[in-house]
Formats: sequence, C-alpha cells, structure tokens
Amino acid sequence: MLNKVLIGIATTLVGVLLVAVGFMGRMAVDRLGGVTVPAVTANKADAANAAEVDKDFGILGEIAKVLGEDFVESEKAKAGTLRDGAIRGIFEALNDPHSTYIAPEDYALQKNDFEGAFEGIGATVSKQGDWLVIVTPLPNTPAEKAGLKPGDQILSVDGDSAKGWTVEQGVGRIRGKAGTSVKLGIKHADGKEEMLTIQRASVKQASVSTTPPTGKVTDSTGAEVTDYAYIQIRSFTKTTPDELKTAIEAATKAGTKGLILDVRGNPGGLLKETVDIVDMFLDKGEIVTQVDRSGGTVIASAKQGTLTNLPVVILQDQFSASGAELLAAAIKENQRGTVVGTRSFGKGTVNHLRELSNGGAVYVSIARWLTPARNQIEAQGVQPNVLVAPTQEDITARRDIWVFRAIDTLRGARP
Repeated sequence: MLNKVLIGIATTLVGVLLVAVGFMGRMAVDRLGGVTVPAVTANKADAANAAEVDKDFGILGEIAKVLGEDFVESEKAKAGTLRDGAIRGIFEALNDPHSTYIAPEDYALQKNDFEGAFEGIGATVSKQGDWLVIVTPLPNTPAEKAGLKPGDQILSVDGDSAKGWTVEQGVGRIRGKAGTSVKLGIKHADGKEEMLTIQRASVKQASVSTTPPTGKVTDSTGAEVTDYAYIQIRSFTKTTPDELKTAIEAATKAGTKGLILDVRGNPGGLLKETVDIVDMFLDKGEIVTQVDRSGGTVIASAKQGTLTNLPVVILQDQFSASGAELLAAAIKENQRGTVVGTRSFGKGTVNHLRELSNGGAVYVSIARWLTPARNQIEAQGVQPNVLVAPTQEDITARRDIWVFRAIDTLRGARP
C-alpha cells in the first residue's frame, strides 16, 4: 500500500471531464517526481493486437489515396481532412468520452494549464446533449466580463455551428493567444440568444479563494457569519495545496470554529495535489482506490498527522467533477466531514497521457476510481449527506442555500 500518492502510471491523470476554455486541458498530467511507479507491461494479447494494427491499418492509407484521386469533391478528400476523420472514428468506436485525441496546436496550449496561468477567455465547459455548455466563467476574466453565465449554451464559434462538437473541438476553437478575439453565439438559460465578441487575455488565476459568491458569509436569516471560514477550491493545480494551507492557517489563527470548502463547479485537476489536500484532513484511512482493466487495485492512504482537526463541510453541485469528487467522497466516507449539495458529476476514470510523434497527444482511460467505501464514482457521482434543492425564489434572490445548510451543519457539529 502506498501512502499519499495513488500509483498507477507515471503520467496518471485525475481525469477532468469539464474542460476549461483558456484554463485547463481535458485532463491533468500528474507529475510524480521521485516516485517509483510500476510500468504498464504488454502481455501476449497486447502484442498480438499491435501486430494486427500494423497489418490492418495500412488499408486506411490505401483508402485515403483512392479518395484523394477519385472523390468528386477534392477539397473534402485532402489527406489532413481524412486523417482527422479517421482519428475521430477510432475514438467514437470506443464509446468512451474520456479517451480522446488532442491535436498538436491544442496540446501546445494545454501543456502548462496547471501552472496557474493561462491564455484564453477563462471559463470551464462541459458537453450536454449536442451542445457545449458554460459551467463556470472564472472571476475577473474576459468570459465573466462579457456576461457569460453558468448554463449558457454555445451555439456557434466564429460563425460556425457548434452543434455536435466534442469538448476538444470547442476548446480548440475558443482558446487562443492573448489579444485575439473569438465570436460566440450564446443561448442563455432563459432562452435569449446573443452574439458575444470576447477578447482573449493572459490570466493569472489563484485556485483558492476566501471570498464567497455573495461577497460575505450569511446564514438563512441574513445575519453575517464570522465564526466559520469559507474557502473555495476552483481547481487542483500545482499551487493549490500551498494556497489552501495558507488559507486554513489564516482562518485558524483568526479563531474560526469550522471550515466550509466549496468545490461547486470544480472540474478537478492534478492527482497528486488532490490526494495531498485530502491528506491534510485525514490522520488515517483510505483516500481512493484505482482498479485497472485486469482487476488489479492500488490504494492511496492517508499519512499520520493532519493540518487541521476543525469540522469540515464540503459544498458540491452537479458540476463538481473528478478530483472534487475524490475529495468529497474521502471526507464523507472517512466520517471526517459532511457533504452538502446535489449529486456530483460522476467522473471517476483514470486517464493516461501519451504524447505522439506529431506533437499531439492521446488521453486513454486505463482504470476507474473507487471511493474508500468501494463506491464507483464514474456515472454515479458522490451523493451528499445533506441535499440542497434551491427554489426559483432562492435563485432570484441570490440566496446561497448551500452555505446556509453548511452553517446549520457546522453549528450542530462538535469541534
């Protein structure tokens, strides 16, 4: 059993399904420096399949040549167009939304996304049905300033319909260098449609914030609450553990009696950093289990000692995914805290990054996450201890009932 770090493969990912446009890649590479990682070994069946690939896939080249010479619309039969179509077909055959190809130009933009700085419009997106939908416009970014809201549907990008696009296609079209612009056709939750021209920017974004969405922490009566600390974790980047440690230490020094950790809209991020954060709150117990395709398991467990023993409440919503779900499940199932909100997104697939000779990359699903109680996260999500169902009146009045329920829970918790 390995403590602190979940072992699977050197380039293991937490596997973010929600992709940040101009912020983070589809999945985050976990840099396990200094850790001995068991290699993925090929068996006889793998070798036989590789031989079949070498033999059978030559036919694709033959087909491409025939189409290039004979197809009536020659522009559609260009080598690059056919290649991209073949790649899409391969991944569609897997029927796995988490395995995907990233083109060289898109991968170049995403490589350093988890360093804490990025270029783009600054929003996270997911796919719902045939359309891409805005999950979270990040604070003080072009996306937020342009008026993008959670739930906004992306109808078009620079005049091209976005219907049926994969997340990668959307990210590739929307992201870009600072100073350039992108035109988005948007359909708001109320049905109103508009065209927004957004200038991309270079943005430095802290992954941890202590400012709640409504500006201050209040309870259901409207009274300001100062004896509990609010901390939002927007994503899990390389700097998140240090940022969170600083926030918790400041709150402890100020005499807080409990912590509200907000991972609503958090799409996940780096694995090692996520596990390190969970370990801040646990003195013992399992954090997460990885199950590979042969049924083999590897378990990450907490080390002795904690950063804080303060009562903890996790706030989550339907857009809390991957690493955010790992955190919530570990806190909940180790009886270390309470999860308040709605069922989370349900992204529990381990993904492996393989760079390609053309400068692109492939993300491949290689295993599943299981919670400490051996519950599957993939497609199931994490169920809250306390269910939150805001009414239209709550939404209109900007009443953050997630926070209200968190305060009620902490007031009943024992320090």
